[in-house]
Formats: sequence, structure tokens, C-alpha cells
Amino acid sequence: MAAQTSKSWLNSAGWGLAILSFINLFNYLDRYLVSALVERLKHSELALTDTQLGLLMSGFLAVYTLSAPVFGVLGDRRSRPRLIAFGVGCWSLATALSGLAGSYLALLAARASVGIGEAAYGTIAPSLLSDYFPADKRGRVMAIFFCAIPVGSALGYMVGGSVGAHYGWRTAFFVAGVPGLALAVLCLWMRDPPRGSQDTDLTAADRATMESAPPSTRVTYLLLLRNKPYLFTVLGYAAYTFAMGGLAYWMPAFLERIRGVSPEKATFQFGEIVVITGFLGTFIGGWLGDYCAKYSKQAYLLVSAAATVIAAPFVWFALTTPSATGYIVCMVIAQLLMFLSTGPINASIVNLVLPTQRASAVALEVFAIHLLGDAISPYLIGAVSDASSLAQAVKIVPVAVIVAGALWGWAARAQAITIR
Repeated sequence: MAAQTSKSWLNSAGWGLAILSFINLFNYLDRYLVSALVERLKHSELALTDTQLGLLMSGFLAVYTLSAPVFGVLGDRRSRPRLIAFGVGCWSLATALSGLAGSYLALLAARASVGIGEAAYGTIAPSLLSDYFPADKRGRVMAIFFCAIPVGSALGYMVGGSVGAHYGWRTAFFVAGVPGLALAVLCLWMRDPPRGSQDTDLTAADRATMESAPPSTRVTYLLLLRNKPYLFTVLGYAAYTFAMGGLAYWMPAFLERIRGVSPEKATFQFGEIVVITGFLGTFIGGWLGDYCAKYSKQAYLLVSAAATVIAAPFVWFALTTPSATGYIVCMVIAQLLMFLSTGPINASIVNLVLPTQRASAVALEVFAIHLLGDAISPYLIGAVSDASSLAQAVKIVPVAVIVAGALWGWAARAQAITIR
């Protein structure tokens, strides 16, 4: 009886959400560790330029982006827990190996390899969660899962800043990478339920499509590209990711150079803002999206669009005000509003497509938002900074925020037309 109870607990939806969310925390810790180490790497024996430092993130995201479509197709056809376990183990090993890099090219190769593992995990986990929970709970479920973004990112800044300051940048990579190898093993106990098992409102035509032979990879992605609400949602997400990625990567350096904040304080100050606003904003957004969805099927998109448009002027003021207090107040408000869209937008993406297309839909989303978003912004901001100054380069960010809100509003309109 005890063994049966243990097995039931390990196969539960709650266990799946807990372990996937915890892994996602390490996902973003690994990803943003480099941001906290930017100034240390710049003045290390590697002597890196801002362009090279920006390329570390862009190189990782390029590999991540190109790998995502492959894992998306596999995630719609193969065992999802096993694929996730592979991804977690792969990125953790690559992070640890970053600490052994003896040259810039070796470091770039190690960071780029992290993208393969994160692509396997990031494209498949939301699909698995959507089959653990019904549609009316997905806003909150995605909020819990993606709450790991601010918490993990903040831990990345804090771990990188603290360990880097006391033990050096190489040790920081070892500390961040090793725990993920144990987490990979936990994935093998997760349940892989039938795709669409939690979707009770599918039409007969949708079920017939799901039961037929799966289309080719090319046809699957063409069908997604013809889905206008989904397409506009992804394009808005790309603009949002451009803004958030650029901000996340360069803010510690911005605080050091432009505001004169000490290196360790810069990583902790921005990390504290991210973790508090991200935690609150993500949960409030997930709850608000689910509540409003009772009255409108476009609620997830409308909540995201409104919050993001309102955030844009606060991002601008945070980056341009000479006041330290003004910066903190505006950045807190901006980040809180930006994180409101995390749960609703990811719930929209899985709800706008068929259950058998979800891993592919998330993969295409990952491909687009990083190719057009944060694969570009760290490098672009670094290049503009080299040409002028970092204070001028970061002004790109609020423009992208406005574009994101406008595209999500357009997506909501397209969804309304489709429903009619």
C-alpha cells in the first residue's frame, strides 16, 4: 500500500508542476548567471569587449532557437519526461564546463551548448503541463511555472555576483551547473498523460484531426503560421522578449557604469527588483487572466496587452531619470506590469492550438521570440554601447515594449474574429 501511495504521489499533476517549476528556476539561474559576471569577464584574463560579452548570450540563444523546432516535433510524438531529462542534464553539464574555458571561443562554445539542453526542456514542459491541468486553470499553472523566470534570474544575478566576488567567475559556473544533473534524474518519474486528456471542449473535427495520422513537420508548422491569433501572439512575445532580454542582460552593467553602483550591489539591487516584482506580477497576472477568462475568451491577450502598454513609459523613465529613487520606483512599477503577462500569454499559446500541436507551437514560439528577440537585443545593445554609450543603447528597450503591447491587442482582435 505504501509503495502504491508513493507511486501515486510521484505521478500526480502537483508533483509534475512542482518539479518542472523547480527545474525552470535553475534554467533561468543558469541563463542569467553570465549577466552577473559581465564586468568580471570583461576585466579577466580573457579581456572581452562588450560586443563579445553580448555575443555570449546571443550565441546561446541562437543554438537554443535553432534546436527548438526539432524538440518541438519530438515532444508531440515521443516520451516527454525522457526528453526533458535529456535537456536538463545537457544544459547543466555545459554550464559546469563553462568554468573550464581557457579562451573566449571555448567559453562561447560552452554557453552555446547550453541552448541545446534548454531547447529540449523549454519547448516540451508547457505541453506536458497542459495535459496535467484543465484549460480554466492554465493561467495560474503557467504563472507558477514561469514564476521561476524572475526567481531564477534573480538567483542567477545573486549567485553570480556573490560567488564571482569571493571565489571567481569560474567557480560561479561550477556552482550553478552541478545541481541540474540530479534534477535530470527526477524527470524520469514524471507521468506522461495522453495528449488532450484535459481538453473537454474540443470539437468533433478537432478530435478527428488529433486521431488521424500526424502531419509532417513541414505541414505542422505551416498550419501554425496560418493561425493568425497564434502568429500575432508570438510576434508580440518576440518584441516583449527583445525588451526583457536586453534589460536583464545589461542592467547590472548599466547600474555600475551609469549609476556608479558597486559591482556586487548592482547585481543584488536589480536581482531584488526582479524577484519581488516578478513573483508578485506573475502570480497576479495568472489569477487576473483566469478570472477575466470567465467573461471573455480574449482575456489572456487583453490583460497582457494593457499591462505592457502601461509599462512602457515607466521603463523609459527608469532608464533616463538621474534620480536613484526615481529609478527604483519606475523600475519596480515597470517590471511588475511586464511580469503580469507571463502566465496569460503562455496560457494563450497552448490554448490557441490543438493539443497534438502544443509542443510544436511552443517550439515555434521559442524559435521566433529568441530569433527576433533576446538573441538580438544583448548583442545590439552591446554594439550600440561600443559606438556611443550604454546609457543611449538601452533606450531601445521601451520602444520594443510598446510594440509588444500593440501586437497582443491585435492578436486579441484576430482571436475574436476567428471565434465569430
